[in-house]
Amino acid sequence: MTKNMGSVDKLIRIILACLFIVLYFTGTISGTVGTILLIVGGVFIATSFISFCPLYKIFGISTCKIKN
Repeated sequence: MTKNMGSVDKLIRIILACLFIVLYFTGTISGTVGTILLIVGGVFIATSFISFCPLYKIFGISTCKIKN
């Protein structure tokens, strides 16, 4: 897997994941929507740590800067 996520993209994903987790555990969101956002937050964290997003690969997107 080649990296296709830049540092700004990873930071935004981690912030959103933390927000989803806080909203879920404080009870602000619950039920099906809460569970879905919790799962999406987990995926965001996982993809941020490995610097690879499968959807970016499918659509040919890369936010990673090319090193010369």
